[in-house]
Amino acid sequence: MAPPAAQPGQTTTLQQRLLALAQTLQFAWFVGHVTLLLTTFRYSISYLTLNYYSRWAQFSYRTAFVAAAATYGIVVFKGYRARAKSGKGQGSPLALVGDENVQYLAMALVWLFSRQMPLALLPFTVYSIFHVATYTRGILLPAVQPTATGAKPSGLSDTIGRFVKDYYDASMSLVAGLEIALWFRILGSAILFTKGSWILLVIYTVFLRSRIAQSTFVQGMIRQVAARGDGFANRQDSPPAARNAWGTFKNIAQQAHNATDINRYVGGAQPQVQKKAM
Repeated sequence: MAPPAAQPGQTTTLQQRLLALAQTLQFAWFVGHVTLLLTTFRYSISYLTLNYYSRWAQFSYRTAFVAAAATYGIVVFKGYRARAKSGKGQGSPLALVGDENVQYLAMALVWLFSRQMPLALLPFTVYSIFHVATYTRGILLPAVQPTATGAKPSGLSDTIGRFVKDYYDASMSLVAGLEIALWFRILGSAILFTKGSWILLVIYTVFLRSRIAQSTFVQGMIRQVAARGDGFANRQDSPPAARNAWGTFKNIAQQAHNATDINRYVGGAQPQVQKKAM
């Protein structure tokens, strides 16, 4: 929700504009993303100094996922409210689960109450960087320093715009790679029978399967991983056991992919082309 617009000919002070901004749900969403970035930075310091189970580290880690859950919860709530106001139905439970914002909300809550896994913070952090940037450029800067209609944007606004344009696709591919790497990280914990890891593996596998169906970036990363695996397996010096293991893994993955196609259960809809989760 954008802040209320000033009436024609009416001038407002900076304090009034910022107060109007602070009263919107979108500002709370922005604060949530800023909080996530700050707490992730604080946790990173503890992690790099090997103090990842200190009181400050645990507080920062949990607060980051509280902030993530809050931001995605706001987006889900706004979507629910918009559908209610327009008189549209809320859809089936499966359609709701197919909403990527619901998926990220659910995973934020899962990570909040699970054992610490630092890699899980990174996809949320990358998303937050771009959300903070776009909000700052599109809403915060115009509120702090309004410009006349048709006037050239400020230098800072141009810089943020170029950053988003230049690094968006690469960053979304990075998120896709991180989400896939996280699955292997959880699989490793499950193989070692870490407490709760098998339940977490099942939950995260369902999440990742949804991302594969919805995100072109994840699909592209899967193709890259498959191509590298094929390249390794087809090398002359690759052990036969490694080739067989890779072929078996590919077969199992393909069968699981086909058996869990969400489009079979959500009205046969086509996969959505993802830009980014809110």
